[in-house]
Amino acid sequence: MNITLTAADWVSLLTHFLSLSLLAIGGAVSTLPDMHRVLVNDQHWLLDSQFNASVALAQAAPGPNVLFVALLGWQVGLNASGAATGSPLAWTYGLFGMLLAMLGVLLPSTTLTLLASRWSHRNRDLRAVRAFKQGMAPVVVGLLMATSTILAINTGSSLTHWPLWLLAGASALIVWRTKLHLLWLLGAGALLGWWGLV
Repeated sequence: MNITLTAADWVSLLTHFLSLSLLAIGGAVSTLPDMHRVLVNDQHWLLDSQFNASVALAQAAPGPNVLFVALLGWQVGLNASGAATGSPLAWTYGLFGMLLAMLGVLLPSTTLTLLASRWSHRNRDLRAVRAFKQGMAPVVVGLLMATSTILAINTGSSLTHWPLWLLAGASALIVWRTKLHLLWLLGAGALLGWWGLV
């Protein structure tokens, strides 16, 4: 996929991630629906398949959860380079896109978190601070549900994909009702995918 990005488009990419950074209450993954809206639907900088592959690859890799943002920026950069994958130009554009996306998503939230955590620790006995912390839990759950819905719809919502829906429901139930470590479920899902069952 080849796209053309002007300087204003690069600034728009940075400012979009800057604004999303302040909304990432449950982590960067909670802002996936809006990233998808802008990058895929509105700007057409990424294809659905590129978006989903970036998220899946980053979530499967060891390391911080925010890696998918770097891959999204990388993909936008590659698409904007118009060069063959692996060429110096593609690498330059990919790294530039990755840098803008990561800078945008990390800078505001890191600064705000540092300042807010110092303030809330000093004022942890205030009723308003305790109420705020308790009130944020449903917001985080709602944002994560929106993320899972976007990813599930892009995978396929027809009845031919019923094993995926069944696996997702069973996994959610197991996580909710047992103390089974999440890595066991990831491994089971990988095996089922390897055998071609989902």
